[in-house]
Amino acid sequence: MPKLYEYFGLIIMFYANEHEPVHVHGKFQDRESRAEIIVVNGEIADIRYTNVAGRAPLGNTEMCYFEELVSARATEIVSKWIDFFVLHKPVKSERITRRLK
Repeated sequence: MPKLYEYFGLIIMFYANEHEPVHVHGKFQDRESRAEIIVVNGEIADIRYTNVAGRAPLGNTEMCYFEELVSARATEIVSKWIDFFVLHKPVKSERITRRLK
């Protein structure tokens, strides 16, 4: 389960056995939400945020951080997805300590 980012206590990660579409999970304590990054013709067309079955969703503050990070790093997340799931390369985790907004 590769951790991509840590952002104000929020963990953004892939699960090791993921499937398309490209997506990441945002976890904070026992809460979790998901962001699907929709790519059309090599360009990011949309980001869709959803709840994860069986988990309480992120709270308002954590959801704001999650949306902020995914929006700012969507292109990088897609690259990390390709590296990990297609090219089978390790991905580096990053701790972000400043607001991205």
